[in-house]
Amino acid sequence: MAVPGARGASLSGLLPAQTSLEYALLDAVTQQEKDDLVYQYLQKVDGWEQDLAVPEFPEGLEWLNTEEPLSIYRDLCGKVVILDFFTYCCINCIHVLPDLHALERTFSDTDGLLIVGVHSAKFPNEKVLDNIKSAVLRYNITHPVVNDTDASLWQELEVSCWPTLVILGPRGNLLFSLIGEGHKDKLFSYTSIALKYYKDRGQIRDGKIGIKLFKESLPPSPLLFPGKVAADPTTGRLVVADTGHHRILVLQKNGQIQYSIGGPNPGRKDGVFSESSFHSPQGVAIADNVIYVADTENHLIRKIDLEAEKVSTVAGIGVQGTDTEGGEEGDKQPISSPWDVALGTSGSKVQRNDILWIAMAGTHQIWAFLLDSGTLPKKSDLKKGTCLRFAGSGNEENRNNAYPHKAGFAQPSGLALAPEEPWSCLFVADSESSTVRTVSLRDGAVKHLVGGERDPMNLFAFGDVDGAGISAKLQHPLGVAWDEKRHLLYVADSYNHKIKVVDPNTKVCTTLAGTGDANDASSSFAESAFNEPGGLCIGERGRLLYVADTNNHQIKVMDLEARTVSVLPVFKSDSAVVDGSFPREKQKTVPKVPKSAPNISLPPVTVHPGQALQLGLRLELPPGAKLTEGAPSGWFLKAEGNEWLLQEQIPSGDIENISNQPAISLQIPTECLSLEAVVSVTVFLYYCSADSSACMMKGVVFRQPLQINSVQPACAAPVELTYAF
Repeated sequence: MAVPGARGASLSGLLPAQTSLEYALLDAVTQQEKDDLVYQYLQKVDGWEQDLAVPEFPEGLEWLNTEEPLSIYRDLCGKVVILDFFTYCCINCIHVLPDLHALERTFSDTDGLLIVGVHSAKFPNEKVLDNIKSAVLRYNITHPVVNDTDASLWQELEVSCWPTLVILGPRGNLLFSLIGEGHKDKLFSYTSIALKYYKDRGQIRDGKIGIKLFKESLPPSPLLFPGKVAADPTTGRLVVADTGHHRILVLQKNGQIQYSIGGPNPGRKDGVFSESSFHSPQGVAIADNVIYVADTENHLIRKIDLEAEKVSTVAGIGVQGTDTEGGEEGDKQPISSPWDVALGTSGSKVQRNDILWIAMAGTHQIWAFLLDSGTLPKKSDLKKGTCLRFAGSGNEENRNNAYPHKAGFAQPSGLALAPEEPWSCLFVADSESSTVRTVSLRDGAVKHLVGGERDPMNLFAFGDVDGAGISAKLQHPLGVAWDEKRHLLYVADSYNHKIKVVDPNTKVCTTLAGTGDANDASSSFAESAFNEPGGLCIGERGRLLYVADTNNHQIKVMDLEARTVSVLPVFKSDSAVVDGSFPREKQKTVPKVPKSAPNISLPPVTVHPGQALQLGLRLELPPGAKLTEGAPSGWFLKAEGNEWLLQEQIPSGDIENISNQPAISLQIPTECLSLEAVVSVTVFLYYCSADSSACMMKGVVFRQPLQINSVQPACAAPVELTYAF
């Protein structure tokens, strides 16, 4: 077996031989000729006096989807190994994952193939293991992933960009490298022929690697990585892209599910709601009972007709396109990873909602889909159904320009329309440049608003700094929402775990809510916490800001007047038939208490063995508020360290009516293992405000110390658990 460090183990050592191979492949005509060339290349590389041996994985790295850390020269010996150098924000890396999934379906580790994801972060937020865990779940990565936190393996191999695939032989010897996306044919050819070559020589082992999928630890949840949210200005309903469940939810204002379309598994099918399917949908826009969806991993724009209860495809052909101009009818026009959509107008003289703007993350552009015949700036008349590029060259840059086709974006991921003067623009969350940009609806000119820096090629000018214009710093923003009432722009500053607000007049950007820690807390703006929020929208005539808090699997509700944050309960009525997992249908578990929930310590109570202690709830809602019908308001008992106290007790119950609150009976065991104990009662209430414009979840924890005395007291008075929300 070769040992690391044999011949300056970097990708540059492969370059001369692999370049010669790829030139030869260009001249080959038949598949057999190509296969022979690859086989001969392997004979040459395998016959070198010394292997180009890959360095060992450094000790102490964090691993996912494995039972224990892997070693190239212990666990992977006898395997053809593909190292996928990726960073989870990168759209090009996301585009490679379907190729890797297809390869894994063709060859398994028992065939001699193993893929290892080497996560080498671009942004500081991406170095955190919990955030990588979320990405592994979100993109259904089932092979081992190592967190190369300091990019040590990246640097030793002289990897230069994301994504890079490195193919190793069974001795840890470098065979091939593939830089960038779009190499599926070469990936399959190189891998299959390498497996054959080394099997012919008896060097492939069929032993299995200890895989332990992280996704198996995921708890059930009504939402899974929700990406975007939109509000219906007419009815107030919400549309949620429940991305991880591959479905679209239409919610009433109280959070009750009205429609569930698609899911729980990925697919690509039009038709009635019960048959339709999506694949990791992101952007949603609604008007007049019609929803448009950026069906991201299907590379489609879908239309949901709520009256007809049908789904149809209006743009895209279902496979990733590379066209950067467009101009075909929608269903004939290939597109690439649409990430957000916004309804608007194609010109000041045309009716509103005759155009769908598209953040085309995959080609780093802004596109337009004509819902009716019309015109665009610097374009001739366009017929209904045309889908074409509006701004962006297709180069991944932070380049502003008065000519829209010369401007450059870097993975635009969020759109918000400000049609009124003096703005008359699209606001764009340009994630990989960590900027917010504007695209003029008058002439298509692309301008800078906040974040980034002046060098259009520097996509590493990120941070977390409040300020004006270029002095402000963001980290991978994914969403924007325009507040027509206040003339302000809200930004989902995703990797800073904050919601920020920008005044487009002054270009001043400040933190509105979020501590900056990847956490979950609903409280005041300053004390609330988010985890990679991905989308947001304005509702209730400017009073509320809804946030898709992606990694917390929640929709949070920001009351812009009261300056508080709450969680929208997502639930279904008993008669509704929807897909996906709901905790109420499984064994009831204690929800996570918000950080803002008060902890109330009560004075000790003396009890005796065998006594039935009564705990009466006395909870008050704000004036006019009422419990959310159908939502799981309830109470839970805990006795940490003294679990014997709760044996054979009823540990939880529902709260269905605030005017008739339950009494909780705690039966003290006849045989007590301690003379002192503490029982806690955790209460969760889901309620709506008096005008039903905002629904929230609140919690309170009562801690009741118990002193157990064998002497029976004369009278055991009930304990009142009193709190006003």
